[in-house]
Amino acid sequence: IKGNGSIDIEIARYALKALNVDANGLDEMDNKILTTLIDKFKGGPVGLTTLATAVSENGETIEEVYEPFLIQEGFLMRTPRGREATEKAYKHLGRIKGLNQGELF
Repeated sequence: IKGNGSIDIEIARYALKALNVDANGLDEMDNKILTTLIDKFKGGPVGLTTLATAVSENGETIEEVYEPFLIQEGFLMRTPRGREATEKAYKHLGRIKGLNQGELF
């Protein structure tokens, strides 16, 4: 409806903006997972069920839909102890690793 029938860079940008996809290809849920992992669980490790409960999403959906891209792009690591945010995730969200975001002192 917005274009002339062909897909060009402007239409693609418009569509991604409408879907709230950022420059790194992360959507709202991707960012919510990373933010929750960093702010509530100090970057991890945290189990899948706990993370799923915290973001109000099904664990299987996180594991099958969101995690593969987050891992592939280097924002998330899956370890034997649980999921952990990477340094790239901290930088993307403007956080400092090791600093508890909820406390100043």
